[in-house]
Amino acid sequence: MMNVRRLLLLAEAAERGSLTAAARAMDMTTSAASQQMSLLEREAGQPLLERLPRGVRTTPAGAALVARGQAIRRELRAVQGDLDAFANLDRGTLRLGSFPTASASLLPLALTRFRQRHPQVQTVVRAGVLTQLCEMLHSGEVELALLWDYQWNRVEQDAFEVTHLLDDPTVLVVPADSELADKDGQEDIQLGELAGHEWIIRADNHPVADVLRRSCHRAGFTPRIAYESHDYQEAQAMVAAGLGIAIAPRLALTSHRDDVRLVRFGTDTPAPVRRILLARSRTRAATPTAPVMTRLLREAAARLAAA
Repeated sequence: MMNVRRLLLLAEAAERGSLTAAARAMDMTTSAASQQMSLLEREAGQPLLERLPRGVRTTPAGAALVARGQAIRRELRAVQGDLDAFANLDRGTLRLGSFPTASASLLPLALTRFRQRHPQVQTVVRAGVLTQLCEMLHSGEVELALLWDYQWNRVEQDAFEVTHLLDDPTVLVVPADSELADKDGQEDIQLGELAGHEWIIRADNHPVADVLRRSCHRAGFTPRIAYESHDYQEAQAMVAAGLGIAIAPRLALTSHRDDVRLVRFGTDTPAPVRRILLARSRTRAATPTAPVMTRLLREAAARLAAA
């Protein structure tokens, strides 16, 4: 039987691209990690890692074992989550996952009411991107997580019990003195009309950058990128400076600058709408606090949607 700790070491090395980094993550020396990896390859009867001038990469056999190691690691974290839940039952803990847009708009409304009504329950919030939040749900690190999806990347319904909280439309961000700002409230602007403009885009393969490229492609043009921003405040500043225009989810701009305007797209526009969701793992029993928070989040979402 293969040694579980060695499988976890292989998974870390594959993810980090370095045996040294994997050793550090598992609180081992590099020499000890190298010895453990040699033992694992001996157990497997074949090479699992290719040593490169800088770092390592898996062989096909190694890649297969990495997937197994990741599954084992997920289950071990889930075991720890179960133990923590039992240990904290006397005082109660609700663990939530969230992403920046929801944490700045939807979540505070529900958290404030929850803590007013249940001050004895500790609430812990973990932030992450979509894949990280799904992993936290799988492992039990969080019980509930606020997620988002678009039509092309739907959240897996088989693994999670999903509650649709609200729809978050894509809006156009323009300078306050732009002629496009005059269309605010008319709901008749179409993406195809904006082919001649330059765009502010989110950097680092941000989902909104994907939304812009997909939407413009459907509208028949490729956007000309003038600036890559790292957050929505920076994007608004560049729009206000006249460097270009941008799109963003409406919830990301609940507090927007005075020198920019938000323009809604017409009903025929290809600009997509993202869903804001609350998810819980189907494989884990809900604690008594979960339905309470679910109800408060639905109430908060209804207030935001009405506004």
